[in-house]
Amino acid sequence: MSSLATGCFVGRAWLPEVKGPALVTIRDGRLFDITARESATMRDLLEREAPAEFVRTAEGRDLGALENLLSLREPDLSQVHLLAPIDFQAVKACGVTFARSMIERVIEERAAGNPARAASIREKVSQIIGASLRDLKAGSDDARRVKKALIEEGLWSQYLEVGIGPDAEVFTKAQVMSSVGTGAAVGLHPISNWNNPEPEIVLAVDSEGRVKGATLGNDVNLRDVEGRSALLLGKAKDNNASCAIGPFIRLFDETYTIDDVRNAELDLCVEGKDGFVLRGQSSMREISRDPLDLVSQTRGAHHQYPDGFVLFLGTLFAPVEDRDAPGEGFTHKIGDVVTISNDRLGALVNTVKLSTECPPWTFGTSHLMRNLVARKLI
Repeated sequence: MSSLATGCFVGRAWLPEVKGPALVTIRDGRLFDITARESATMRDLLEREAPAEFVRTAEGRDLGALENLLSLREPDLSQVHLLAPIDFQAVKACGVTFARSMIERVIEERAAGNPARAASIREKVSQIIGASLRDLKAGSDDARRVKKALIEEGLWSQYLEVGIGPDAEVFTKAQVMSSVGTGAAVGLHPISNWNNPEPEIVLAVDSEGRVKGATLGNDVNLRDVEGRSALLLGKAKDNNASCAIGPFIRLFDETYTIDDVRNAELDLCVEGKDGFVLRGQSSMREISRDPLDLVSQTRGAHHQYPDGFVLFLGTLFAPVEDRDAPGEGFTHKIGDVVTISNDRLGALVNTVKLSTECPPWTFGTSHLMRNLVARKLI
């Protein structure tokens, strides 16, 4: 919990006595309910000019020790538990934002979703590309030269286009109100046999396109499904419980800014029931597009978000370590515990299940609105 001891954090928790969510913050290691008429939703809180200042001075009700809630795994949904720290925001994601991990997307496409073919393709592609992509900036003159060389080698791909071309890949990761928080089960579509976690920084952006804070996210990825066809991106990305965000949003203030996001290091740990342990890292210093460029490519005159949005920034992490058969790389097993952590944002912890076995998503926008009316908060 030490990483949550400094800074201004906000989140959401389920309160069984009101059968609905509360806005919460951390004070001296304890969780406080700060829900009020003037900021009853995370959307309204983030629309404030200075949300951190409001949170620090807001009256609150003590909900108990934060440590007790962070230690819950697949919590009893009838008891107090942490939720994803967003409500009405659209959930957007950027793909292939790290040139080095872009190679794995090319491999997925070439392997057509077959992990057994991936190792030989990876060797060939790596021999041709080498380390030339490490510091490549998307849309630059160097990127255009690499593009030309790859075309000449017959290795051009739609993933390389969005990875080093002028336009970022921006897609809808999940539906409004469908994301799960820390402690919850995270879901894999049952048709997938080759999949992995994607540890990412997630920006919280208001309706005017101003970044108000950051959190952690797991952009669960079905490598075999998307590898068969990029047109299956929706099936690969948007399923029950397939988007995890949390534990809290750290609001921008004098202690935490967009530069901290640019320099963030993320750690990943996957612990399986079979004793398998996978560790990885993702460094935002190697991103091929600046976070604020990704925000501007998401929102502008071409697209508005009146309730704001959160934006997954992509990951450098691409798992290639074999788990079962040689050459087949990593894939999840049911029961894996995934921990994504950062020394300034805390830890997002989720247990892997099939999407069909995760608790169904039943509390949507209409339910929240009715709940807030009943509580006289709107």
